Order: sequence, then structure tokens, then C-alpha cells
Amino acid sequence: MKHVLKLISLLVVISALWIGLLQASVIPQSHTWLLPIYFIVSLGCYGLLMVGVGLMRFPTCPQEALLLQKDIAEAKDFLKQKGVDVGSD
Repeated sequence: MKHVLKLISLLVVISALWIGLLQASVIPQSHTWLLPIYFIVSLGCYGLLMVGVGLMRFPTCPQEALLLQKDIAEAKDFLKQKGVDVGSD
């Protein structure tokens, strides 16, 4: 619940800033109307960057790989017992 409140407060602050910029005419009106679009595009770029960084730092887990191979072998044995052709090893 705290995370939701943080997001809502952040949106309120950003909206207040945007409305303030619209009212104060510090930035030309044509640019101020595009600020939400710039914000969304920037947020998307940030998200893509974080996904890329996460993929570059993706940890290898040899123990988990062994457990996964064991689970696959068990599943193949189970399916063979049920008469399902799972291919050759």
C-alpha cells in the first residue's frame, strides 16, 4: 500500500508542476502541452534501459540449471510411462 501512495503522490506533484507551468507561461504554451508526452516517452526509454541492464547482468544459476534438468528428466519418464512419445535423448 505504501508503494501505491508513493506513486499517487508522485503523480500529484507532476500534475501540479505541469498545471503550474501552464498557468505561469514560463515555457511556451505549445511546448507545455507536449510535456506529458515527453514524460511518457522518457519513462519508456528508462524502462527499456532497465530491461537491457537487467539482461546484461542476468545471473547464471548452475544449481538451478541442474534442478531444471532433473525436473525435465522426471517429466519425460512420467510421460513415457503414460505412453506419450517425448522424442529421443
